Amino acid sequence: MKLFGYEYKLIENYKDAFNEEEFLNKCTEYFKDFDYIVGDIAYAKLRLKGFKKSTNKDVKKFNNYTNIDKYIKENCAYGCKYFILERINID
Repeated sequence: MKLFGYEYKLIENYKDAFNEEEFLNKCTEYFKDFDYIVGDIAYAKLRLKGFKKSTNKDVKKFNNYTNIDKYIKENCAYGCKYFILERINID
């Protein structure tokens, strides 16, 4: 999928969470600087959060990709649907 001049690949789709139309309606340019976008669905609402690779010069502890599992366990509803998109290249 192309978004903001980048190509994204769906690398995880837990419980078939990813809906491209819903994602595109929710995603804003705020997310264009992130290497990963995580979407979780609880109570029929999609939430998005951006994460960066450990090698990204702008990475912080709270948005480091290595903390995605922790984010899902601690900040998402138990057992919720979620997906992870990875940015794979730049035009």
